Amino acid sequence: MSSTTPDADNAIVIDDLSVAYGSTPVLDNFSLTVPAGSARALTGHNGAGKSTLLRCVAGLQEPTGGVVTVFGEPPGKTVEFWRQVATTVESPSWYQGLTVREHLDLVRVANGCDPEDGRIEEVSATLGLTGLEDSLPSTLSSGQRQRFLLTATLVRPSRLLLLDEPEQRLDQTVKRDLVACLRSYVATGGTLLMASHDEDFVGSVGADRVVVGGHR
Repeated sequence: MSSTTPDADNAIVIDDLSVAYGSTPVLDNFSLTVPAGSARALTGHNGAGKSTLLRCVAGLQEPTGGVVTVFGEPPGKTVEFWRQVATTVESPSWYQGLTVREHLDLVRVANGCDPEDGRIEEVSATLGLTGLEDSLPSTLSSGQRQRFLLTATLVRPSRLLLLDEPEQRLDQTVKRDLVACLRSYVATGGTLLMASHDEDFVGSVGADRVVVGGHR
């Protein structure tokens, strides 16, 4: 029996979710409620289904069974959904010939924001992207690319963040600054659902742990 309660106070309701690839089950009757304005961290071993679960919440993966709702609606189906949800679950394809800064400007403009209001500079400085504005994304190292992806996600307005191991390839200083960004996001009413293997990072963010692929 599901323990979820679909009401207006919940950002995410997952009810008896199952996903299988062929004959191999990845998630089996998984249920979870994430109240609006809270933080949850999906933990568990590699292959437990954390990324698959995030993809289902983002509407990028069709479940085998069960139901997922985000702000009371099926995920990923409408423009309104994507105006509320920002995610790193699936890395975007960057435009050839556009610099890091031009990509960030485009994200702000596409979401009805002023690219000159200082938000890009603020997040870029926090995540150590300052000085890379004129670079092409294809020239960035893996760590720089992770910071760029996180910056592009955080400079746009959203009500829900879906992050897949956001701490990967970040040094301790940037990781600490990312913690501050995420704590501020939740403190101002945003909802966070992320997957992570880093127990210290999860604890610093203040996210409640949800074990996937094991006893909860």
